[in-house]
This record gives sequence, structure tokens and C-alpha cells, in this order.
Amino acid sequence: MTSVTSPIAGRAIGLAAVPDPVFSGAMVGPGTAIDPVREPSEAVSPAHGVIVSLHPHAFVVVDDQGHGVLTHLGIDTVQLNGEGFELLVNKGDTVTRGQAIVRWNPSAVEAAGKSAICPVVALEATADALGELREDGDVKAGDVLFSWQ
Repeated sequence: MTSVTSPIAGRAIGLAAVPDPVFSGAMVGPGTAIDPVREPSEAVSPAHGVIVSLHPHAFVVVDDQGHGVLTHLGIDTVQLNGEGFELLVNKGDTVTRGQAIVRWNPSAVEAAGKSAICPVVALEATADALGELREDGDVKAGDVLFSWQ
């Protein structure tokens, strides 16, 4: 079983509250979402593993069980072309849970007209494979968001 932890501090809101039908409809996979604290911060790895996909606004970590976890920093933030995001690791790097991956500022994302909501998604999973799913309440980076069988 894999524990997936929050990559950022904020408030858990669940995927259904994400202002994007691809995420809110769990088309990418099940999981939850975080409404981040509005201050510059570092998004950290939600699991031990390898960075298999890395963009300024999103990254995927695959753990030793082959579970891929997508962290998406904001909605439609790909349109910012990396502005306001600083990559702190490289694709292919092995990372540990809690290791800083991207430095960003949720307030700047909102100032650019985008939502700062951050989906955290279990890729290629079924909803019944997840347990202990956090969909409300305050979370700190490193708090468990869900377990994955």
C-alpha cells in the first residue's frame, strides 16, 4: 500500500470541486484536490519515487509499486508557459517524499487569471483502490491525502 501525502499546504476540497471537468469528473484518475495557502511556497513530492513527467505546472512521481501520482499546480496553468514556476529537480530524478519539486506562488497564478486549485491524482487507478481519502479540512505539506492499495 502506498500513502500519498499533500504536496502543499492548504485546504482539502476533493476533486468534485475542481473548476475543470477533466479533473472534477475523475477522467485522469481518482484523488483529491488542495486549495493552497496563498503565499510563495515549494510543492513537494507526495511519495518516494522517480519523476517520470516534469513541467513547471505539473509533475508525476512513480513509486516502486508502479503507482503514478500527478500533482497539478493550478488549473490551466500550462497557459502561463512556466512563468512564476521554478523547477527544483529534473525528469528522471529519484525523489523522496517531502522533497521540493517546484517553487511557485499561488497568488501569482490567480493574478494571471487562473485557478490555484491543485489536483493530486492517482493515475490509472480506480476509485475503490483508494482509502482514507481527504476531501475536507486543513492540510500541511506531508499530511496523508489517501492510501492506494
